[in-house]
Amino acid sequence: MSLKSKLVSLAAFAAAFLVPALAFAQQAGAAANKFDASSYLGLAAGLAIGLAALGGTLGQGRATAAALEGISRNPGAAARIQTPMILGLALIESLVLLAFVVAFILQGKISLQ
Repeated sequence: MSLKSKLVSLAAFAAAFLVPALAFAQQAGAAANKFDASSYLGLAAGLAIGLAALGGTLGQGRATAAALEGISRNPGAAARIQTPMILGLALIESLVLLAFVVAFILQGKISLQ
């Protein structure tokens, strides 16, 4: 078993068993307060923009690499490859910006008072 598959297995275990255990660890009579919700909203905003930036950069990198490989194999088709690549990159970037807007909306719902 490789190191990468071990890390993936460990992350899946943590997500499946440790995170729910923390959610149910609260005392029976204890009530959640507004600071709990604010901390979860802050965490959600940070994860939203972080995952969007990670996914967007990976997608843009793969799209650009594939387009450059296609152009290097057939330089005559550069114009036919470049236009859809730029359109795809713009759509990928729009998804990242949408996640950025969602993160700002979640950040606006955090109350610190």
